This record gives sequence, C-alpha cells and structure tokens, in this order.
Amino acid sequence: MAQLTKANFKFLDDLSKNNNRPFFEKNKATYQKYHEEVIAFADAVLAEVNKFDVVDTPTGKKSLHRIYRDVRFSKDKTPYKTHWSGGFKRSGEARRGGLYYHLEKGNFFVGGGFWAPDAKDLLHIRKQIDLDAKPLRKVINSKAFKDYFGVLEGDKLKSKPKGFEKDNPNIDLLNHKQFIIWHKFTDKEAFAPDFYKEVAKGLKKMLPMFNVITDYLTTNLNGESILKK
Repeated sequence: MAQLTKANFKFLDDLSKNNNRPFFEKNKATYQKYHEEVIAFADAVLAEVNKFDVVDTPTGKKSLHRIYRDVRFSKDKTPYKTHWSGGFKRSGEARRGGLYYHLEKGNFFVGGGFWAPDAKDLLHIRKQIDLDAKPLRKVINSKAFKDYFGVLEGDKLKSKPKGFEKDNPNIDLLNHKQFIIWHKFTDKEAFAPDFYKEVAKGLKKMLPMFNVITDYLTTNLNGESILKK
C-alpha cells in the first residue's frame, strides 16, 4: 500500500518530543513499521518517475535518507530526524539535476535543481546564461512554472560574480549560486491515496528547467555538444 498514514506522522511528532536514544529503542518496532510504509510510498513514486525519466536509484528504499542525524558539526545534538525524505539520482551526463521529496506534517514538498554545482560547472552555466538567457527565462517566466513553483530560488551572491559586470542585463540569473525550485503540498493532499502520483507529477514539472541547464552544461560556447560519444 502506497498511501501515507496520519499515524506515521503521529509517531514522528512523538519522536520530536522525545528525541533521544532510549525512546527510539523502545519504539524501534513502530519506527520499522512506518519505515516500511514510506518505502512502499517511495517505490510507488519511483515507478511513476520511471515512466518519464531514467534514474539510477534502483528502489524506493535506496532513495530514502537515513533517520539518523549527522551531529558532528551541528549545535543541535538530537540524534534523529523528525521527517522522512529522499531523492532520485538521474542517469547519465545528459540528465542533470537532483530530484528530492520531503514528508513532514505541515511541510510536505517536492524540490530539486542544482544544489551545489562545482566551480567549473557554475562558471560554465553563467557563461551560457550570459551568451543566451532566453531558454532559461522562457521556462521560469512561463505561467505553468510560476503557478506551480513560483520563482527560481537558491543562494545568490550579494554582489556580481567575478568576470561579469554589475549592469549585465542577466545579473539576476548570473548571481545564482544554486538553481532550486520546489512546490509545497497541504497535509490533506499528502494523505490522499494517490499522493505518490502527485509527487511524481511535481518532479516531472521540474524537467523543463533541468533540460535547459543540462543543455548549458553539455554544450560548449559555440553550441557544440561536449558529451562523450
């Protein structure tokens, strides 16, 4: 069964109030029960995603992030996450962009994009935008994009990037260090029987932006493919 239950998120609420190892160990069987529920949900999302994209993530279970927090560099030392989340890795150099889902009471959403492009890729994206921003603007200015995602998000520079002028007509895009989009769902939507389909539809809606930035990354400044044959 791929439907999320309210009881699942009641457990996460209880965990948030008792975020410690003794509580978790005492309720390990309950955690495992709801973990299996989310695996079934993720499997259903993956089956839908595979209808329109090619991903390397083999199973819903493999897409899920661990509930155990990495507290090594955090002031917050609580050991467990109080939400479910996961992502799908798109396959090959010709499919760029990360797909993410987040399951949390009051905060269900799909997100994706280019979270941490390395310096070389980011510079190449900026050069391509400087050369021709029209494909990207066409996507992010479309009614479909605005209605579903709102605006292009992600961390930005406070000043212009090195090598570009501050009066560049595309400075709003050139200042991006990340290219992130996301869409939030209501709790009512999240507990519907076919919510897994809505999550997959949301991920599919990201592809037009992914395709533009993939084209930027996989062609040189002369418009020639740099993919290996």
